[in-house]
Amino acid sequence: MTQAATIVRTGRKFDQVLNGAREVFMADGFEGASVDDIARAAGVSKATLYSYFPDKRLLFSEVAQTECCRMAENVLSMIDETKPVREALMITATHLTRFLVSDFAQQVFRICVAERDRFPELGKAFYEAGPANGQRQMAEYLEKAVAKGELAIDNVHFAAEQFSELCKVRLWTLAALGIQTRFSDEEIDEVATNAVDMFMARYGS
Repeated sequence: MTQAATIVRTGRKFDQVLNGAREVFMADGFEGASVDDIARAAGVSKATLYSYFPDKRLLFSEVAQTECCRMAENVLSMIDETKPVREALMITATHLTRFLVSDFAQQVFRICVAERDRFPELGKAFYEAGPANGQRQMAEYLEKAVAKGELAIDNVHFAAEQFSELCKVRLWTLAALGIQTRFSDEEIDEVATNAVDMFMARYGS
């Protein structure tokens, strides 16, 4: 994975490559995604694609990290720390629940599990960019809420992980097993509301 550190992550063509790769990976999975198809979807030559990503695993990792980081930043940017903690947590829970059952999150999860034995670094990259990153940022918010006396938490990192798990109740398993692929706003809201209610029952000051 050290090669990834030398990648220049700027420019129109780089964005084209990422967008094309995202489209192909989501449609065909990691194994089924060919470099030819990715280059075609991105509108670039194979030489250009290889100049950024000499290894398909690096490209998949970059797609996963980019999307997960964007999701975490979008959700947490919506949290207004001046609002009551319950309201702020509801924003996070709603968007997190929706993301967890999204086509992107589910497909990346399936790819990482399918390729776990051959390419364990894929799962590690997704975990660091997705769950671990989101939980770190959530822990930072919880720490501020504790400092203001809005919550009573001894271990904010553990609590952040508990919060994300509460947002997976019922719907995530249905999505992961392919039993249900589309979820209504009402279903999302029910899970988010119950997640916040339980979290506040445990940690509300």
